Formats: sequence, C-alpha cells, structure tokens
Amino acid sequence: MLKKNDMVLYDMLIEKRLISREILESFVKETETSQSNLAQILAKHGMFPEKEILGVFAEKSGMSFISLKDISVERGIIEKIPVKIAAYYKFMPISLEEKTLTIAVSWPMDIKTQDEIRTQLGYAINPALACEDEILDAMKKYYGFAADTLGKITSSLSTAKETSSFQETAQYKVEDIEKLAEDASVIKLVNQIILEAYKKRATDVHIEPFRQGVSLRYRIDGILYDTTVPPEIKNFINAIISRIKIMSNLNIVERKLPQDGRAIVKVQDQVLDLRISTMPTPYGESVVIRILPTQMLFSLPKLGLSKSDMQIFEKLIQRPNGIIFVTGPTGSGKTTTLYTCLSRINTKERKIITIEDPIEYEMNGVIQVQVMPEIGLDFARGLRSILRHDPDVIMVGEVRDKETADIAIRVAMTGHLVFSTLHTNDAASGATRLIDIGVEPYLVASSVEAFIAQRLVRVICENCKYEDKTVPAQLKESIAKDLNLKLSEVKAFKGKGCASCNHTGFWGRSAIYEILLVDETIKSHILTKAPAGRIKKAAILRGMRTLRHDGWNKVITGVTTPEEIMNVTSSDNADINDIDRKSMAAPLNLAREADSNPSGLERRVYKRLDDKVNIRYKIFKSTDSLTKKESAVEGLSATKNISAGGLLFSSNEPLSTGTILEMVIELPEKKESIECLARVVRVEEMSRGKSYEVAVCFLDMTSAQKSRLDNYIGMES
Repeated sequence: MLKKNDMVLYDMLIEKRLISREILESFVKETETSQSNLAQILAKHGMFPEKEILGVFAEKSGMSFISLKDISVERGIIEKIPVKIAAYYKFMPISLEEKTLTIAVSWPMDIKTQDEIRTQLGYAINPALACEDEILDAMKKYYGFAADTLGKITSSLSTAKETSSFQETAQYKVEDIEKLAEDASVIKLVNQIILEAYKKRATDVHIEPFRQGVSLRYRIDGILYDTTVPPEIKNFINAIISRIKIMSNLNIVERKLPQDGRAIVKVQDQVLDLRISTMPTPYGESVVIRILPTQMLFSLPKLGLSKSDMQIFEKLIQRPNGIIFVTGPTGSGKTTTLYTCLSRINTKERKIITIEDPIEYEMNGVIQVQVMPEIGLDFARGLRSILRHDPDVIMVGEVRDKETADIAIRVAMTGHLVFSTLHTNDAASGATRLIDIGVEPYLVASSVEAFIAQRLVRVICENCKYEDKTVPAQLKESIAKDLNLKLSEVKAFKGKGCASCNHTGFWGRSAIYEILLVDETIKSHILTKAPAGRIKKAAILRGMRTLRHDGWNKVITGVTTPEEIMNVTSSDNADINDIDRKSMAAPLNLAREADSNPSGLERRVYKRLDDKVNIRYKIFKSTDSLTKKESAVEGLSATKNISAGGLLFSSNEPLSTGTILEMVIELPEKKESIECLARVVRVEEMSRGKSYEVAVCFLDMTSAQKSRLDNYIGMES
C-alpha cells in the first residue's frame, strides 16, 4: 500500500504520461520491501533526475520547490537550530519569520515527524522541497564538514573535562586517545574526510592545528581550498590523528618527531594508496595525506601533448639507449609523464626496473624498488644493483648528486634506455645543472637524448566555458606575435564557475611541454659549457617550442586561460612586451634590474622617459569591485617616468592593485592630451600613509594616441 505522498507522485506521473503504468508498478513493489520512497527509487534507477521528480510533486501538492544554491542562510538561524536535530531529521533550516521555521527537505515529512521537530525546537514548521545533494552540501557549508558526526562524538563523552579545551585534549593519556581513536564515530569522521577528498578530486588533505582551532584543506587541481569545519573539531584533533596513525601503522605515542606512513583504503570502487606524513607544531601535529590511486591508466594522448610533440615522444621512448631527462619543479607532473612513457613501452620483451623515492604508482610487469637511505639503499647503490638484473629500460626517480648522475649517464652509454628527472626551470637548464654538479660535458653531450621541461595548468571546465572578451589587447598582440598569428585569430576562454567544477571554473589539469632534442648543434654548446640562455636560443632557432608557446596554443584552443600560462611560465625573451608574470607585478620599474643584468642585454622594448608630465585620473566607475570610498578617488599628479607601456606617479590616496583608472595624460607644448584606461600593477607606501608610488600599465590606447606617445618619448629621450 503506497503512502499518501507516494500516491500523489504516482497519480501525477500517470496523468502526465511520463511513465507507463506497468513500469511504475514494478517500482511500487520495490517500495514495499525497502525503506525508500517512490521518488528515491525512481531516481536510484535513473528513470528521472531528482530535480524533475520533485518539480512534478511540488506542482501537484502545492509545496514550494527551491534551489539551495541560490539561497543564503543567516548565521543567526544556524545558531538556533542544533546540528544534531537537523542531521537526524535530514533537513536544512532556511529562514525564521516570527515563530515559523522554513526548512528544506528532500521529501515531505509526515505529521508525526513535523510534530517531533516542532516540540523540540518550539517553532511551527513550513517544509519546502529541495534536492538531497543540495541539502547535504548546505549543511556542510553552514554547519561545517562532518558536523553531525562531531556532535555524536561530543554527546558520547561522559565528562566536560574531556571536551573542555584544545590544551586539555592534548593532555589525554595515550590509552584514552587510542580508545577514542577506535571509537566508531572517530573512525567514521576520518572516513568522511577521505571520502570527501575523493569526491572532490583532491590529491592532498591538509589537517593543520593552530591556536584558534583546526584547519582542514583539500588540494584540488593544484590549488588549496579551505573546508568549513565546526569549532568542536579542535577537541578531537588528537583522536583524529591517532586514528590516521593507526591506519598507517605509525607510532601514536610519538608526537615530537615527524613520521611517514602508508595506508591502503577502498573508496566506492576505487582502491586508494594514502601517503601519510605528520609533523609536530606548537599546537599539535600537522598531517598531510597524499591520495594516489593504486592502479592508474597512463596514456600519452591524455598528457596534453600536441601532435608534433607526440611524434617526438614516440621516437624518443623507442630508442634502444640514451637518457631522457624530464625537468620541472616539484608537483609539475614529471613522475606521471615518466610512468606514461614506461607504460607505452612495457611489453613482455622488455625488462623494466625503476628506483624511486617514493614509489608513486604500481605498474604491472615493472620491477619497482623503493629507496631507503636509512639502511644505505640510495639511488647510486640501487642503480649498481639494478645493472646485475639485466634490464632493458631503467627509470631513476631523481638525479640529485654527481654520483647518481654519473652512474645513470654511464648506464645509458652502455646500451640501456634511462629515464630520470631534474629540478630545473626549463629544458636548457638541465644540461647546465648536470655540468654544475660535476658531470663532464662530454658525458652529457654523448649520452642525453633530450631534456623535456613541463608544467601543469588547470583545464577550463567544459560545462561553463565561455569566450573571454576582457583580455587586454596588448596580451592578445603578444600571443599573436609569439605564435605568428593574426590578431583576429587569437581568442581566450574562461570558466564562469558551476556546480560541476565547484564554482572554480576549472576541471582537472593538463601539461605544457618544452622538448629540447640534443642534436649536434646543442652538443657543441654543451661541450663548450655554454650558458643555458645560449643553449635555449640555439634550440629555438632549430624549431624548439617553448613552454610559453605551448601554453599559448592551449589558450587559443580553449584548454586553459592566459593567467594560468603566465603563472607557470616566464617570458622567452624577458621583455615587457610579453606581459609575463613579472611584468604584471612591476612592468615600469626595471631600471634597477638593468644595472644588475649580467647579460648586458636590453630587458625592455619600451624606452622609459624620466620626465614630469601632468596627469589626471579617477577610478573607472563601471568596475564592480570598487568600494564607495574608492569610487570617489580622483587625483592630479605628475609622472616620475613614462613609457609607451605605462607610467609611474605619486598619489595621496592608496589605490588597490588591479584597479582600473581613467587617465588623461597632458603632453607638453600644447600637444593633444592622451585619454586611456590603465590598470594599477604596483603600489608602494612612501611616507607613512601620506604618499604612495603607483605604477600603471595602459590598457586600451588607440593607435593614434600610441603613436603620439611614442613620438614624444622618442624625441625627448
């Protein structure tokens, strides 16, 4: 027998002919043997999205159907409704008017349940329908992550002493902490932390104690994001850490020394390898959990390689001998690239051995060796032993010293294909780094096949991607110049932010590459110990595409944003016209750097004139982010210096970096004034809050105005 609300939904679905009676009857039978209602069963079997089912029911029943993503709940309401009641009855409080509490529920409550809530809270109940996932997300947002679980733990403690303060918790006896760590609620809390990380695609979980409380952060697509947690979590930080230590077989008594461990857990259908690291702080232990899948599908096309780079990779990894170095900072995806290469050539005919610290991923058919310096097994010693096992291909996790580099290079010269990594900023610096640590130039030149630099950039979410029309014209000109394209061919894209990407505008990451092939010309430079800049210039002349160029290609194809590329790469010719990250920070103050520039090369395209030119400026009023105070700021000043790219002036008012100004530049000798927009890129306090030095770069100057400014600067200089 169907319940009243299920019957309303049943009649509505039949009336609207959304489903046949025969199929619907089969789901009705399932409600008789389960605890779920008809709506939940239909959503579970994928017959209708939950949103559609609730919309149909709301239309028939007269209840309101709301989207919690569009609603902001006042903090005062959250404080009046205990989390244990909201979590138990599975509702989210929305608003409180006089004595009526509006709550969001995923399915109508029966009269008895509403009476129970009314009795406990003392308010009349006005239920509204909302999707279950939105209710759960709202509870995490307003009550804090796992607030219901923490509430259960708190209520289970028998004395106030055990929950009074962070300091008292830190004084628990080891036996008490271990007992609490095995409590079902604490186990559930730690499991929730790991499960939430998996659902959010996090690679790392950071649990950090401070004087004020505990911070829980997830690293997603390379960026750390805070998670709201209830203040009560600080009372259980030792229990949480003890549980994590027990999972990873660490010493729960030791709190004054760093520890590293490992745990294997299963989340849904995925088995995860957790790398746990603890570190003592004045307020407790800080824990980082690195999350790695035990099995991962490695594929060259998924690395983000262009068609031409893919062909180069294919040729390199099929070579019978030589060494291939992948370079880049920590976290740039070097290990993933190496594993992908090994996966591509992993056949029954080849014996592949790796030596790593630590072993990141498990790979069938590959012998993997973990470095253990504490017992004398370092990279150099491990490499010597590997040679006795008759390998065809060897991967060395990282070349850190001369001994390891010498052995790896000599192994490559004796008929083995070797893969390894270096920590350098670009491909050309790989050669100079090896020479700097003591490797003979002739060994580098005769053994290395290629240096491959890489970086990771965030990928724009496909669900909310749109063309970004606000990209400065100067930046578009730079991209067009670098890629030898017409300005009209340069387009940039951005993500608005949606539920799919957690409102970040990004989903996942891709790599950009710079492949320096060591041919005869590059070998000659290495043999003469040429600096990295000269090697890079020679490689570019021979067709090498730099990290910046590969990044620009991903910008115009809609993979990532210009900001991502500028954040992880530097300008290839180090001048202001490239609008690199450094120039965005201080594009008009490079004079001091010119004196310290060892190369003696001119670092700027624009000449700068140290001259006083009168200017007028005011905040561009259409900028949404301006405060009322800022919007009134207007000023008169004279420039300290001026160029075709921007200018430097003094202001009595502090201006925020990134602010857009409307500027009027009054050229001397009755020349026509120049009117344009400019962006504030640097502000320095000069006289204890009374005077500020402001640097701006021009945004939308017309060609005629730019020509007049160029002529003025050229004549005066």
